[in-house]
Amino acid sequence: MKLEYLNEKSNEAFLVGNDQGMLTNAGILHESTINSIVFNFQGDQEAMIDEVRYTFPKNTVLPLMANQNFRFERPDRLIAWQFNREFYCIVDHDAEVGCVGFLFYGINNPMFIRLSRQDIEEINQTQRFCETDMQVRDRMQSEMLRTLLKRVIISVTRLARKQATDSYLLTDEKLDLVRKFNLLLECNFRAEHEVRFYAGALNRSPKTLSNVFALLKFPSPSSLIQKRIILEAKRYLNYTDKSAKEIAYILGFISPAHFSRFFKKHSGENISSFRNQL
Repeated sequence: MKLEYLNEKSNEAFLVGNDQGMLTNAGILHESTINSIVFNFQGDQEAMIDEVRYTFPKNTVLPLMANQNFRFERPDRLIAWQFNREFYCIVDHDAEVGCVGFLFYGINNPMFIRLSRQDIEEINQTQRFCETDMQVRDRMQSEMLRTLLKRVIISVTRLARKQATDSYLLTDEKLDLVRKFNLLLECNFRAEHEVRFYAGALNRSPKTLSNVFALLKFPSPSSLIQKRIILEAKRYLNYTDKSAKEIAYILGFISPAHFSRFFKKHSGENISSFRNQL
């Protein structure tokens, strides 16, 4: 099944279905802004995300970002909602859905969010509305479809927040600070490797920022910066033929030697050993 709304003039794309092409993504090898929300109602299966193997449990939903490489064992048993930046920009419209830096580009990634029977019924109902509106070709169609997409994003974000560890600590104020940090990190990790940059951009001291993350039992800001850089380095090593020297400069290191030491320290293996495993 593949339902799609495409507007060539505005380059808008919105898709719902389980077509093989929808559920395979090349990540950094493919210039795309399509984010995905993938539902699994039919049984546990394997998911491969950035070359790491996960179990995708039955009755869960998995948000995936455009820059992730992913594929699934049984894509025909899944349902994906996908949208590009032109159709709905989650950054520009964050006040409407509150998902950036949490559901997408968040700390707990990948995030497998549990669904109750009622949750599944509500999602299926929304999908039925979507199937109907996909057939109505008028000037209101795109807004109707955007409304349904926003409903799904908000519902999944609420579920994720409820299921977060020590969710009672995750007040709106603290969550907004964490989300802003995560978005800043995603936009700046190649050039900015120090906590003080992010703290300054958030009008906090590095110590205050670290204390908030510790209170919420999240990894420290410095470890999140290191983790994000290592993730991107592994993507380049896995999916491109770029040399370690090229990757070092792409990721903002002053020299290949500095990058090599950083990679060994934070991944536990040297670059050549990692690449030889591929």
